[in-house]
Amino acid sequence: MTDFTKPTIEYSYLAPLLVVFAIACLGVLVEAFVPRKHRFLVQASLAIGGVLLTMAATIAVAYKLKEHGDASTGAGARGIVGSMGTVVVDGPSVFLWGLILVFALGGCLLFAERRLEGGVSAFAGQAAALPGTEAERRAAGLDHTEVYPLLLFAVMGMMLFPASGDLITMFVALEVLSLPLYLLCGLARRRRLLSQEAALKYFVLGAFSSGFFLYGVALTYGFAGSMNLGDINEAVRNDASNQTLMLIGLGMLAVGLLFKVGAAPFQAWTPDVYQGAPTAVTAFMSAATKTAAFGAIMRLFYVAFGADRWSWQPMMWVVAILSMLVGAVLAVTQRDVKRMLAYSAIAHTGFLLTGVLGVQSAGELSKGQLTSMQAVLFYLVTYGVSALGAFAVVSLVRDSAGEQSALNRWAGLGKHSPLVAGVFALFLLGLAGIPLTSGFIGKWAVFEVAMSSGAWPVVIVGVISSMIAAYIYVYVIVVMFFRDPEPGVAAYVVHPSVMTSATIAVGAAATLVLGIIPGPVLNLAGVAGQFLR
Repeated sequence: MTDFTKPTIEYSYLAPLLVVFAIACLGVLVEAFVPRKHRFLVQASLAIGGVLLTMAATIAVAYKLKEHGDASTGAGARGIVGSMGTVVVDGPSVFLWGLILVFALGGCLLFAERRLEGGVSAFAGQAAALPGTEAERRAAGLDHTEVYPLLLFAVMGMMLFPASGDLITMFVALEVLSLPLYLLCGLARRRRLLSQEAALKYFVLGAFSSGFFLYGVALTYGFAGSMNLGDINEAVRNDASNQTLMLIGLGMLAVGLLFKVGAAPFQAWTPDVYQGAPTAVTAFMSAATKTAAFGAIMRLFYVAFGADRWSWQPMMWVVAILSMLVGAVLAVTQRDVKRMLAYSAIAHTGFLLTGVLGVQSAGELSKGQLTSMQAVLFYLVTYGVSALGAFAVVSLVRDSAGEQSALNRWAGLGKHSPLVAGVFALFLLGLAGIPLTSGFIGKWAVFEVAMSSGAWPVVIVGVISSMIAAYIYVYVIVVMFFRDPEPGVAAYVVHPSVMTSATIAVGAAATLVLGIIPGPVLNLAGVAGQFLR
């Protein structure tokens, strides 16, 4: 007879997850009981306040980890494996939580923008109404305030994803973050059919990739006899008799995770979804989803399969090279700003995977060299702030039909709205990796760690891809400042509220400051340490 073991849950360490989940559930109750005319103010305030409260809880956990590490080892924060091994709260988890919450706060501010649409939000008044029908006309002035609890549920999944201690928890987190995003992508007030098509593509392909991930979970369990990442690591170290099952399971797991970051050859959904989704959703998704998914990728490959790097590194070489080349080359062919930024995101996925190829343990490096973890975490910061700010700027460019992302409509924008065009140019230069911007330091960091591990061919492709992608970034700047608009097709800039303005200003400041003074964030990423096994 097996003795029953009482489960223990470390509530104080899991407080950030519990807080954001509780606020999301409270938002559902608001939809049920608060009159429609008051819901926008209540939901927006609740979401922004909830994210700030979760940030405070995350900071408290960080201090608790530091005190625990100082008391037990004297060497800084280590972490705890909580909830019977299903959730791991360590330095990288807390760093990623904080970063996801920063992007979530920016997403909440962009979701709450109403001035750009004439007093209503960018989301459809009634999602179930067919475009052009009487039901949609009746809902024209309404707000779809369900977007705020959906965002918070997605944030909860994003925070759980990189902190998962076993494969089942990782799968649950993957679905919790994905399902709200599928819905949010189909809620655009303008271009409804394009938005709904984007949501359907994202859902179908996302469900397909989740099936691969779940099949990989089953095969990995068959190999290791456990779904716990630490136990899988022990099986990889000690069991060489069933390598085929392990490799197939690893490949299936990789498909599911690489889909979420938009890596080639699993990137087909990215340009369509980025273009069709409401721009506020695209901004949030481009920064936060990539952060959460890369946290999960590093935890899976470093913790569970870190002892068998020679098996998965060749695959990562190929995926990183493909992602950089496909993203850079196809970005050059785009004449829609949102699609161009989508292909740029694919290229940046390749750059991030280049960092994943580096050496994880500081003990294997010379003093002063960056670890792979440190480089990737810093790159996630630099890319996220630039992408969030860039899409926020895109939401300001309009014509009589609404938001306008066609590049030919942006001609002359630098003459009519030099401040907005200048800020967008700064974001583009940051994405290009031009010196004195955050992107330059980020690329230097991931290229350095890749070189230290011998992945110099990937670095060479990365440099070439950066040069190719720089062309389209510079071309957009030339169109804005040095091209005259065609008669009757020029777009204009709408003055946003303080919420969107604050998001753009913070992103621009971070893009510039991190390119000049990267030390504090690099040090913070270094203090985060390594994943707890």
